[in-house]
Amino acid sequence: MTFKLPKLIATSVVRGSVQGESHGGIYTVDFDKKEAEQHVDWNTSDIDFEGRGADRGLRGICFHDEDMYIAASDELFCYNKNFESNNSFKNRYLKHAHEICRIEKRIFLTSTGFDSLLSFNLETKRFDWGFQLRKEYDQWTGGLFDPRKSVGPRPVNDFHINMVDVNENGIFLSGLKTEGLLHIGADNTVRKVCELPLGTHNPKFWKNGIIFNDTASDCLRYVPRDGEEIAFKVITYKESDIEFAGIDDSKIARQGFARGLCTIDDRFAVVGSSPSTISLYDIDSKQMVGSVNLSMDIRNAIHGLEIWPFH
Repeated sequence: MTFKLPKLIATSVVRGSVQGESHGGIYTVDFDKKEAEQHVDWNTSDIDFEGRGADRGLRGICFHDEDMYIAASDELFCYNKNFESNNSFKNRYLKHAHEICRIEKRIFLTSTGFDSLLSFNLETKRFDWGFQLRKEYDQWTGGLFDPRKSVGPRPVNDFHINMVDVNENGIFLSGLKTEGLLHIGADNTVRKVCELPLGTHNPKFWKNGIIFNDTASDCLRYVPRDGEEIAFKVITYKESDIEFAGIDDSKIARQGFARGLCTIDDRFAVVGSSPSTISLYDIDSKQMVGSVNLSMDIRNAIHGLEIWPFH
């Protein structure tokens, strides 16, 4: 029986872009047809151009009923399935957002610029819960705060929190500098549940192990609880084919930067990379099935990546 691959949705950021240029967008990708379509081009006049990624681009993606929610740096946008924006929400403690996730009537967002997580209530349409991660005397800890109030945490980015996942077992988060997957329990205590390399993106428990983008090593890795680790080198291109290949990649962008990850059933993993490419891997056969390129601009990198839920 032929396996039909699902449609995907992806967001991208464009590092080093300037006023008047595109800063990323929203795409759908049909792997069966090897086609991609851009639906939103992100280019607004009030983007903050400081820092590596700064306010450029669109980030995490999640869905609720007939709507999709997509994070920009400091704003949560609501789109319908026709990619029409019908609302947006801001909070003083939301800065340099990365990944987001939904559970029941709540969206959890990483607020990287505050080393924090925020929760957005889908019923009240307000941010009403916050948690700032800290490390004291080499022990992970943290504290709750109310994002509706003006008194709260100061801006800090010690851990570069870039991932959150919430399920019946609690809240899981990680960052470029956490060196592991962390868990926040019901009593708000923090513990490390899994070691990870520095520079990791998108770790998640999957099958009988953990899968993640080992971004510092330009690899997708699947580490089962028992058995042999599987690693795929992220796709790269000839330098002569890359646009803006001569930029200072140590500060702005580089090939093979792996970010964005979703899994399909218990067999396939889809990974984003730069220049904006989406690649499909068969974990069972240890092969890359194929890839779709959206841009050869080295500054253009995939950020959010999810299965498209609408027909």
